[in-house]
Amino acid sequence: MILADIEKKLFTLHTKNITYQMKVDEYGFLLHTYYGAKIENEDMSKFIQYLWRGFSGHPYEMKNVEGNFNWSLDTLPQEYSTYGSGDYRSPALHVINTDGSSDCDLRYNRYEIIEGKPALKGLPATYGSSDEVQTLKIELLDKISGIGVDLYYSVFEQRDIITRNAIIKNGGKGKVWLERAMSMCVDYNIAPNFDLMTFYGRQLGEKFIERAPLRHGKTVADSFRGSSSSQRTPFMILCDNNASETQGDCYGFCLVYSGSFLSEVEQDQADQVRVTMGIQPESFRWELNSGDEFCTPEVMMSFSSEGLGQLSRNYHNIIHHNLTRGKYHLSRRPILINNWEATYFNFTEEQIYKIAEDASKLGIEMLVLDDGWFGKRDDARSGLGDWFVNTGKLPSGINKFCQKINDLGMKFGLWFEPEMISEDSDLFRAHPDWVLRTAGRQGMLGRCQFVIDMSRKDVVDYLYDSISSVLKSANIEYVKWDANRQIANAWTALLPAERQGEVMHRYVLGLYDLLERLTSSFPNILFESCSGGGNRFDAGMLYYAPQTWASDNSDAFARLFIQYGTSFMFPVSTMGAHVSACPNHQTGRISPLETRGVVAMSGTFGYELDTNLMTDEEKEIIKKQVETYKKYYDLINYGDYYRLSDPYKTDRYVAWMFLSEDKSKALVNYVQVRAYANAPAIYVKLQGLKEDSIYIVNGKEYSGRSLMKCGIYFGSENGDMIAKQIEVVEK
Repeated sequence: MILADIEKKLFTLHTKNITYQMKVDEYGFLLHTYYGAKIENEDMSKFIQYLWRGFSGHPYEMKNVEGNFNWSLDTLPQEYSTYGSGDYRSPALHVINTDGSSDCDLRYNRYEIIEGKPALKGLPATYGSSDEVQTLKIELLDKISGIGVDLYYSVFEQRDIITRNAIIKNGGKGKVWLERAMSMCVDYNIAPNFDLMTFYGRQLGEKFIERAPLRHGKTVADSFRGSSSSQRTPFMILCDNNASETQGDCYGFCLVYSGSFLSEVEQDQADQVRVTMGIQPESFRWELNSGDEFCTPEVMMSFSSEGLGQLSRNYHNIIHHNLTRGKYHLSRRPILINNWEATYFNFTEEQIYKIAEDASKLGIEMLVLDDGWFGKRDDARSGLGDWFVNTGKLPSGINKFCQKINDLGMKFGLWFEPEMISEDSDLFRAHPDWVLRTAGRQGMLGRCQFVIDMSRKDVVDYLYDSISSVLKSANIEYVKWDANRQIANAWTALLPAERQGEVMHRYVLGLYDLLERLTSSFPNILFESCSGGGNRFDAGMLYYAPQTWASDNSDAFARLFIQYGTSFMFPVSTMGAHVSACPNHQTGRISPLETRGVVAMSGTFGYELDTNLMTDEEKEIIKKQVETYKKYYDLINYGDYYRLSDPYKTDRYVAWMFLSEDKSKALVNYVQVRAYANAPAIYVKLQGLKEDSIYIVNGKEYSGRSLMKCGIYFGSENGDMIAKQIEVVEK
């Protein structure tokens, strides 16, 4: 719900449990007044304190106003701060004007309330009908330069989500340049003792958690890599320093963008806190001619007064219902087997068919043919860009081979890496200018490949045509979209020198354009994004591909941490997770097949191995895993997710659960990570149940209250990495 008090110039946004408020002051500045637990019918601007802070200036028009020393943009909470305004904190906007100055004096101009949610041109974003979302548009204007900023606030009342983005317009007569254009700015003038949670990592080790008390100055989590990256994630949480899974105030900020980004938290001289998030400004400079506008990516903001668990579930719900799209948006996805770890590049048509034939007998529903099926592709040094079948490996061709797989009762999918190009390829020989690299320089290789220049329309058109040709040639029902290096040498021949700062963002826009065209043209194909695993696991990619390969590390122990961290912002239905061979190819670790199955079931379930090499006993285990996943599919993928333990705090076990919407059924997953002799008993407390209901657990009756207060007993067993699944059903 959006409330606009015209007389007070007060704007109040309400969700089910959240209030966000701002107010235009007497000088026309849009000040932030409140963000937190729901407060009804109150002007929170009375909590803004106008206090003198040395070396904090005030606008010229206040020179004769009594007490002007106490009024400064450097100390007041703002909705969209600007560089050069006397506010010395991190700005949301930095403009270079036609005359070379950086002055930008944004004042309130007008507002509009929109039923529903406008789309963002060329960018992924949440969506919603007029009965589930309202949007507030507030126009700010610098009357001298003509620079305008339209701030958009979309309120998903039942989801406890507010999204923000900005559109910057050049209404002046000359050319200007954007040096920094953040999607949002949130100021906390009453700042509690905040902890900041960020998510860092590396390839094969994504989404680790770092939590630390906020310090004075700036704390940054960002990426310069041209993608969101596994090193940093475009998501962060501010929370009370005593916040836990079940209690405490928590604020989440998730950027819907797949390129270089900046997340920044600053605590100032007066202990006030500012959060900004958006496109990485260090690799960004955008030219705006008169009449042009620039749209920033969207940020999904949420607040929970009930701890980190509820904050995560808020994000899971909005991603399920208002971000992912298409046929597989909320429908069951097939259980697949991928040949990569079974064969790598070295395979024949007969080998792949035998894997599919054996897998089909186990209930597996799709065969995915990974890297090596196209061009001259026998290793990582050649073939990328040549999207036509390698008949040496697939003499039947894609169409006939796909039909053979379909005749087994299985679906068929293919791996692509469209954003890359090999030096040893027909495409490179024909178009060396399509490589993203500086003129006159060799450029940097990564995994023996270059990045193709997705900022060019002719490149995007070629990729659309060549990939479409393959997808039209056979009954292909799945695409794994990989990207196995990140961007360096971001230079394009199609832009002049002074506009090379646009390349990184234009690359992302080109990627989104290609994905939009392909997903629209092939609505029945399930797309899964991947970037050497989770190097581009972000909300922007989920708009086009409803699942992402969470990590190239498929070791069950490692996945306990990777999937735990990922769950803070992304639902299980978005996490690609497979049972792989043992010993594990990334770590050499040996884990029971049953445990690998339980861990992989907390994701979009599949297999990454050669079933022909398995014993009859192992095949029976796989059959049971497939049956179990199908039985609990809706509960796992669309039930409420609860983290029941913190793997960073104990090395003994990890536990999590899925709970149906009506709270009548739960599935508790437990992995004994490490065994200890004569160990203390472990009781895992459940969450979210009806306190007064009776539940059946292992044939015994328990009240919901007792299961949440005392928990389920898990006895200690001999051996590490022992898994259990327990069904909890309301009587």
